[in-house]
Amino acid sequence: MTGASEYLSATTEAYDRVAVEYAEIVRDEFDGLPLDRAMLAAFAEYVQTGRPGLVAELGCGPGRVTAHLRDLSLEVYGVDLSPAMIAIAREAHPDLRFEVGSMDALDLADGALRGVVSWYSVIHAPPQEVASYFAEFRRVIAPGGCLLVAFFESEGDPVTKYDTRVVPAYRWPIDELAKLAGETGFVEIGRMLREPRVGERYRRGHLLMRREA
Repeated sequence: MTGASEYLSATTEAYDRVAVEYAEIVRDEFDGLPLDRAMLAAFAEYVQTGRPGLVAELGCGPGRVTAHLRDLSLEVYGVDLSPAMIAIAREAHPDLRFEVGSMDALDLADGALRGVVSWYSVIHAPPQEVASYFAEFRRVIAPGGCLLVAFFESEGDPVTKYDTRVVPAYRWPIDELAKLAGETGFVEIGRMLREPRVGERYRRGHLLMRREA
């Protein structure tokens, strides 16, 4: 197995094991996150100013962000590596489409989407792999479409590996992640940094970007 496939297999197995517990933990998380909701609302508004089209949440887990985007009047579906997460998402949101898949190799034509949301879904990718994810996002997003990335921010440190209850993850300097996205064809629209709430470990970063023509 390659290093990339090993990491994908480990991530899948880990999230399959914790799927039920994870879904319960995050089920109502947006109730106390007005800034996070504002970024999703801004993404939805930018998408809706263009021609109508499909949006994908990549790394959708149990589907609560996908459902939130649906409630913002977007045509949306979810993709996740974990079959257990997809099963939970389908049961919780039977009106939405969810598929098992990897966001680095999407079964989509070039330019098939109006937007992509990656909500803490690139955090487990080894740093050297992240550019390939952005390249795949760019491939499937139509020119002028939008990308929203949420991640753990490194608070002045370089890219930093840390342990989670699932599999290791990485915190990124927001400027460095924005630069990497820019090198793969995205232009920044705006960003948001949110300090950790009680019970959270790290600052949260959010980047809203548009795909160049």
